[in-house]
Amino acid sequence: MHTVIDLGSNPPTSKSFIISSLNRLFSGSKGEGFENYGRIFGPRFLSEVGLDYEGAMALRKTSSEEEFDAFLDSIATKMATDPDDYLKELDEAGILWSLITSDAVDPVDPVNSGNPDKFKLCASIDPFSEDIAVSKLEYCVKELGYAAYYASPFEWGIRANDRKFYPLYKKANELKIPVLIYTSMNYRTDRPMDIGRPLYLDQVAMDFPDMKIVAECGGWPWVNEMIGVALRHRNVYISTCSHRPKYLAQPGSGWEMFMQFGNTLLQDRVVFASGASDMGLPIKQVVDEFSNLPIKDSVMEKWLHKNAEILFE
Repeated sequence: MHTVIDLGSNPPTSKSFIISSLNRLFSGSKGEGFENYGRIFGPRFLSEVGLDYEGAMALRKTSSEEEFDAFLDSIATKMATDPDDYLKELDEAGILWSLITSDAVDPVDPVNSGNPDKFKLCASIDPFSEDIAVSKLEYCVKELGYAAYYASPFEWGIRANDRKFYPLYKKANELKIPVLIYTSMNYRTDRPMDIGRPLYLDQVAMDFPDMKIVAECGGWPWVNEMIGVALRHRNVYISTCSHRPKYLAQPGSGWEMFMQFGNTLLQDRVVFASGASDMGLPIKQVVDEFSNLPIKDSVMEKWLHKNAEILFE
């Protein structure tokens, strides 16, 4: 079994988390820009509990808020994950430790509080809160032990090189913690498709050459551009978080340059991040698919854990 560090994990799916996710899937009528996520991912998400997406959408339109809340609660009850089962899944997949992103100041419970060696926390902070954001990041790292900062153009509607992010980058650099940045297309209808384009990391890496940057989701569909940015900047790492691993080596998938350079010149700067819950797959299946990619064994060990160990040392 491989040793694995997962930089794209999620905590056990609690009822509250599932209800929040379902509300986003069904938010098209509220104009929040997530209708495409419901259309694309809703059928698979609901099929796990034997439900039909179109039927659920119809219920959303015809039922009262109270009735629909009760419907979501019934779904969440079926889909919630027991923390002990979650920890068992991690062990079966060979996970040494996982990085969990949290937008709360308090550490993620219940698994993290009782298993500090199994998890590291990554702080997601609103960049528009300015001075409060910087002090919050410092508090998370110094007082609560957070190990990274997450900047999401997808979430906040600004590009990675927007100056709103810069005070947080500066603080992360001072604290010597890695910065994870969402780097890929998105399906939101209230965001430009290219808001997470890899090109925007170039200026960030130029302005903060000592800050370790992890480009999440591999820059797809601008993979060639992602490789160019990583070749230019030795502080840029790449993860393929939330992309099905078995398709990375498939001809025509768009990942050809990633597979070529990740196996050679960039072998020290690819890190594993599963995003398993985004794909609705067991973590072990994601690890197995990733491990079976046509990559040199010595390089695969770097991808699965050695590069992450250096990143977080």
